[in-house]
Amino acid sequence: MLEVIFLGTGGVMPTLERNVPTIALRYKGEIILFDVGEGTMRQMNTAKLSPMKVEKIFITHFHGDHYLGLAALIQTMNLWGREKPLHIYGPKYTFQFVQNFLNSGFFRPGFDIHVHELGETRLEFGDYEIWSFKVEHGVPALGYVFKEKDRRGKFLPEKLSEYGLSGGPILGKLEKQGQIEWNGRIIRLEDVIGPRRKGVTVVYTGDTEPCERVRLFSENADLLIHEATYLTSDDRGESYHSTVEEACQTAKKAKVKLLALFHRAFRYTYDEYAAKARELCDVPFVVPRDFDVLTFKSGRWEMRNLRED
Repeated sequence: MLEVIFLGTGGVMPTLERNVPTIALRYKGEIILFDVGEGTMRQMNTAKLSPMKVEKIFITHFHGDHYLGLAALIQTMNLWGREKPLHIYGPKYTFQFVQNFLNSGFFRPGFDIHVHELGETRLEFGDYEIWSFKVEHGVPALGYVFKEKDRRGKFLPEKLSEYGLSGGPILGKLEKQGQIEWNGRIIRLEDVIGPRRKGVTVVYTGDTEPCERVRLFSENADLLIHEATYLTSDDRGESYHSTVEEACQTAKKAKVKLLALFHRAFRYTYDEYAAKARELCDVPFVVPRDFDVLTFKSGRWEMRNLRED
């Protein structure tokens, strides 16, 4: 099961209603963070997410609202006696900026921190991959794709019955070996399973103007988390951000299954922003609040809020 947990959904500065950007992706017991806005540790406490389960942090760019929570998070890990390494990924200058953090104050982590500077890179991690791609934000900035690898098909009960297989250790042996001899017959794994299941794809743009690479890397994604800071281009002015309408157009062109409008400017109330989105968007979309969780189940997304659990 895969969960996308929105720990901070606003942009630029925190408000009483929402914090600055942090997204936690929970997959098979691991927590992956995308951006670490100020106050992330507090948001994780509220969401009951342990920083000790975070092994990878992906930073989109080094504007303060996207990374200033990193120091507090690392110090908390240290206070709690962390021993396993932490991997931090980001665009050009990531090594320099992380070192500046680690050299500030009377503090040194007691565990290894590995810093990785990325361009357009494909990283493999067991059952999933993470791709980075360049976006347009006026400073070195990346978007990220979480791509679950395709999974083998499920066992088909009618096929198991046909071959006289009732489950238990014999199926484990069949999975491991690929084929077995059973009742005088050779049975292959592909004889008793359905078609391969497509892995889930989640794309996070970070901050960006509309750009073609977002569309390319989001093609047919299950979820696109696209920054949509402003309601209109007049509100945007000269900043390197997207509007709600531009994010919706990108999602439509890329044929994504669901769009999450993210990084809402602090000047807008939730109701004002969501109402405008309903006018402008003709694709399936959500406007997440802090602590909303999108869970991918049976080929579709379900949303709940952790404060209501």
